[in-house]
Amino acid sequence: MLRFIFSRLLQGLAVILGVLCITFGLLRLAPGGPFQGERDVPEHIRQQQRVMYGMDKPVFAQLWNHIVSFATFNFPPSPKSPGRGVEEIIAQAFPVSAQVGLSALAIALAIGIPIGALAALRPNTLEDRASTVAATLGICTPSMVLGPLLALVFGLKLRWFNASGWYDADDWVLPAATLGFIYSASIARLTRGGLRETLAQEFIRTARAKGASELAIVFRHSFKLACLPVLNYLGPTAAGLMTGSIITESVFQLPGLGQHFVGAAVNRNYELAMATAAFYALLIVGFNLLVDILQALLNPRIGFKA
Repeated sequence: MLRFIFSRLLQGLAVILGVLCITFGLLRLAPGGPFQGERDVPEHIRQQQRVMYGMDKPVFAQLWNHIVSFATFNFPPSPKSPGRGVEEIIAQAFPVSAQVGLSALAIALAIGIPIGALAALRPNTLEDRASTVAATLGICTPSMVLGPLLALVFGLKLRWFNASGWYDADDWVLPAATLGFIYSASIARLTRGGLRETLAQEFIRTARAKGASELAIVFRHSFKLACLPVLNYLGPTAAGLMTGSIITESVFQLPGLGQHFVGAAVNRNYELAMATAAFYALLIVGFNLLVDILQALLNPRIGFKA
């Protein structure tokens, strides 16, 4: 098991390093720069700024300095956010995205798994067709449509929640419900497909022949393997939800991490853009490692193979 985890960690470090290099290259290839603004700054002042922030050095030297600073958690200062380090910005924005994302994930699992299981246990019935239609509608409905609808009904009409902003303790409800309803559709379809496939296996027929109850067959024998496709899906999905959905945060005007990531790319805030990209990659690597461990524990055929 230790060899398995060590191998996955090495692969994760390679992924994070690749993300840093690609983000650095894309930012440098983009037109403009961090010192270009509305006012015309004299060239000698701009050169002094480049020297101050180390941007006068060769490109590979700048990339190496960024990698070392991120590896040692000594983040470089950003000319676009003087007086605020990128770690401070991430520390302030991430709890908002994490609260919304974890709540959305809980809503998606609470809705998607029971609906998918019901459809799998009653194939070709009204329940199955209704859940399939609902899941298809959920997958096809973008958050830019569902979010304003929920804000209009529950925020402006019924006034149960704030339509936008991050002021009260329940401001996470509408954005979490938006993301939760959408992602529950994919979870329902994965649950239905995994459970239907598992129920058709030989060992399930053997368990039925031995007189096992249907409840024991579903929860004791089938569900452990049927949830593997859902686990695969939850790895990158959980990371994406916790780092913030850009569209949902824009609809509900949330001060989350997604807004900062887009703003950093648009404003050429190189340090913040690279830090948020590396943080997102770190979460994906962490959640995928957790998923791999859970899959190895649930499915003996997979095992802890490095």
